[in-house]
Amino acid sequence: MNPTDPAPTSLETTGATGMTGVDLASRWLGGGVVAASDESFGLKENLLVPGPADFVPGRYDHRGEIVDGWETRRRRGEPGHDWAIIRLGAPGVITCVDVDTSFFTGNYPPYCRVEACGMEGYPGVDELTSPDAGWAEIVPRSPLKGDGHNLFAVSDPRRFTHVRLSIDPDGGVARLRVHGEVVPDPRHWDGLTFDLAGQDQGGLVVASSDAFYTSAELLNRPDRARTMGEGWETSRRRDGGHDFAVIRLAATGRPRQIEIDTTHFKYNASAEVELYGCAPGDDATLPGTDSPLWFPVLPRTRIRPDTRHLFTLREPGEALTAVRVDAFPDGGISRVRLVGTVEPSARLRAGLRWFNALPEGQAAYCLAEAGMPAADVAGVLAARPLSADLPGGIAGDVLASLITGGSR
Repeated sequence: MNPTDPAPTSLETTGATGMTGVDLASRWLGGGVVAASDESFGLKENLLVPGPADFVPGRYDHRGEIVDGWETRRRRGEPGHDWAIIRLGAPGVITCVDVDTSFFTGNYPPYCRVEACGMEGYPGVDELTSPDAGWAEIVPRSPLKGDGHNLFAVSDPRRFTHVRLSIDPDGGVARLRVHGEVVPDPRHWDGLTFDLAGQDQGGLVVASSDAFYTSAELLNRPDRARTMGEGWETSRRRDGGHDFAVIRLAATGRPRQIEIDTTHFKYNASAEVELYGCAPGDDATLPGTDSPLWFPVLPRTRIRPDTRHLFTLREPGEALTAVRVDAFPDGGISRVRLVGTVEPSARLRAGLRWFNALPEGQAAYCLAEAGMPAADVAGVLAARPLSADLPGGIAGDVLASLITGGSR
């Protein structure tokens, strides 16, 4: 690195409104609104529209004034309240919820409540609204302010797949953001290569030298950029240095193919890139960006504007926990992907993290579906959090299949 370059060592990623982590409900990650009690004035899907709400006064259709958000009819004293159920695109541990009432001034709900649940597969409305869904309150009934962000910290350590926003009694909400830590289901990794850096798998951009135009947090999104504004663009460098971004991988693994995508950057793409890796372990603190612990993964390589570049490694190299993308001298990159396989030790750590964070009902279902005798399920649940020393017998064999992806 150039000695004039900043060398941040902080591992915190900050999103909109100062919340940290990833928006687990993001449409870019596959989030969706499954159902709502009512959407008379504004469609439920508006809750997850990317970007801030936009409202133009005086525009009307057959429903009334056109709003950019979810708005229900007036209840007129009827008992009950309105609700919407959201499927998280990336299940995980929720740390903060933003109930955004932007532009709702005389019609915002005075109170809200947020619940969450964890379920296997792809449950429908009937399953999600049944008494057995296992909804847990993560934000108690709380007052809301109109025309602004309402942030609620969440301290529940469990991994959830769905959230339910309840508004009391009715009204309009522009956007819902559910920030937190992605906790992937490592069963989906077994026997496959996947994007080790992918945001939907738990990869996280933890540092960058510059985010003048757009954030480096866009680099590892699983979708394809639609415009230049959906990639990472820095300011123009005049000092002879270069820019960089650091991505902590979803789990320690060995990349087989590296993708550097400059799509839509026609006159301001980075001229060259170089990749470095480090491997302190999944749970370890990453070294500073100027540390000698970083080793070369992809040599300095010239790249082209508006092009998807694929660099296939002839043989898997060293295992990586994080990568540093050096961009020369500045410019723009749309996406960075590292397709590879996870290390067995990292698969074990990811399996334990996933299983120990499951809500009890989902964990019990997973054990039963994997063939664990009913008599052993309660004992395993009571023993959580589990360590790498799994019990013996059939129970241990079932746990090994879930947590390690194979047999003992």
